[in-house]
Amino acid sequence: MFKFFENLVDPYADYPEKDTPPQTLFAFLSDYARPFRKLFVWATIFSVLVAMIEIALIGYMGRIVDLLAGEPAEVWVAHGVELVIVALLILFVRPAIQALDVLLLNNAILPNFGTLIRFRAHNHVLRQSVGWFENDFAGRIANRIMQTPPAAGEAIFQIFDAMAFSVAYFIGAAILLSDSDPRLVLPLLGWVVLYGLLVRWTIARVGPASQRASDARSQVTGRVVDAYSNIHSVKLFANDKREVEYAKEAVEYARETFQAEMRIFTVMDVVLVALNGLLIVAVVGWAVWLWMIGEASVGVVAAATALTLRLNAMTGWIMWALTSFFRQLGVVAEGMETIAQPIDLVDASGSKQLVMQDGKIEIQSLSHHYGRGSGGLDAISLTIKPGEKIGLIGRSGAGKSTLVKLLLRFYDAEAGCILIDGQDISKVTQNSLRDQIGMVQQDSSLMHRSVRENILYGRPEASEEDVIAAARKAEAHEFILGLEDAKGNKGYDAQVGERGVKLSGGQRQRITLARVMLKDAPILLLDEATSALDSEVEAAIQETLYGMMEGKTVIAIAHRLSTISRMDRILVLDDGHIVEEGSHSSLLEQGGVYAGFWERQSGGFLNADEVEE
Repeated sequence: MFKFFENLVDPYADYPEKDTPPQTLFAFLSDYARPFRKLFVWATIFSVLVAMIEIALIGYMGRIVDLLAGEPAEVWVAHGVELVIVALLILFVRPAIQALDVLLLNNAILPNFGTLIRFRAHNHVLRQSVGWFENDFAGRIANRIMQTPPAAGEAIFQIFDAMAFSVAYFIGAAILLSDSDPRLVLPLLGWVVLYGLLVRWTIARVGPASQRASDARSQVTGRVVDAYSNIHSVKLFANDKREVEYAKEAVEYARETFQAEMRIFTVMDVVLVALNGLLIVAVVGWAVWLWMIGEASVGVVAAATALTLRLNAMTGWIMWALTSFFRQLGVVAEGMETIAQPIDLVDASGSKQLVMQDGKIEIQSLSHHYGRGSGGLDAISLTIKPGEKIGLIGRSGAGKSTLVKLLLRFYDAEAGCILIDGQDISKVTQNSLRDQIGMVQQDSSLMHRSVRENILYGRPEASEEDVIAAARKAEAHEFILGLEDAKGNKGYDAQVGERGVKLSGGQRQRITLARVMLKDAPILLLDEATSALDSEVEAAIQETLYGMMEGKTVIAIAHRLSTISRMDRILVLDDGHIVEEGSHSSLLEQGGVYAGFWERQSGGFLNADEVEE
């Protein structure tokens, strides 16, 4: 039975991805709720039925009080069948309806609704560009992905568990009282008006207060995760206290926003108790007065008393449910600041798959300044022949990394274009472009997974033999066999820790190299690929790298000039322009910038300060 309800909606079903999600709160929730609409209708129906049954029970208790005024034997003879039928309804029909209500809500809607939002939100965020991620805390992004689904689920829960139930209950209560004596409805209606005003006052303040508190919590998460992710720097510079103070600012702001939120609830509670007292005195007092003047039976007084006491108990719950609903909407609204952001770098309409032929790269009047008007690249034009190996050098900020990022289409160029085998990369799909490019970065961070999974990231369908072969080429196989993590996993099964923190820089770099070797893409980008290796390992891997370059178009960035001296052509970038190009020997003969770099090297690295002078 549980499985039936749990499988009524598939949270992972295919859906049309939107580059620009709905930007208003209810449109955003409605879009995610689309697969659940039929279930919402049924949940509303059963929630109303549950409320009506509760009202009917209270009304029937009043009838029983009146029946008990007669002789027992006569009551049983006259009403025995009726009492048995009511008992059976209470024993069997009421639980069945209640069961269907909670099965729909607890098993069909809530688990799947939150899962659907989290899955689709994560999918949407992963489609954002690298630049988008560079402008925010990873911790804050993750926090919003994690807290928005349960908040949305809680809001949906309150709609059916409290709001639909309470509306139906109030209507049923009014019908019951009017059926007993229409005058009993008047104090109830007056109370409903006052209660509505309190709800309105509370809701107007809870939503914004909750959004501020939620944003403050995300800020705390962002700062804390930032410190944990950079724990080596924190310890290296002995900045534990500084990080604590930095987090304390956010923690204190979170406390202040939470205090402001709780003040609203305190006022609400106090006023609600006063209103409920008014309800009890007004309805029960009036019922007793009607009984005293002979215009109401004892059963009417009993039903009115039971109903108002039940409403007294319910109103606090309903108010908390309503405020919880709007609090959760505040959390969702805060999460929308991340989840509902439009994709800032999309595939062009009608984009096709990149078709690799020779690996020729043409760069035409390419400019990109990150929206600042300076820095980056300025009108670069360059043709890289199929299979040609290009070295890029230049001081920091010269534009080397910008060129690589534009080639990978991590950003869209502000002017100019890049062609691969005659195809404009802005008009092909991003995934097909990056499938054809292998890259080894200076920052050799790894996934917090096993060694095997990290190497397979280059080609997930590769065999175990291919993984080991790639590791051997990267001079990584021997040290991998000696790895063991805290859980006892060994070798290729060992976990490498967050960003590969359990490994040395050289070990991380060799696993990164193995991953790219396994990918075996026709275009190869190397950004300080051997910078983290010691001289002995670098010498061994250099030969492997040059072997891996055979038949590929290669762009290599290096400060250690010896690593690119064998390239077919070397480009010297400065202030976004190509100022020199040629082979290593021809550039030395020119006696220009490159020759100056070579002369000023210390330990094989470019001395940026001397170069700038």
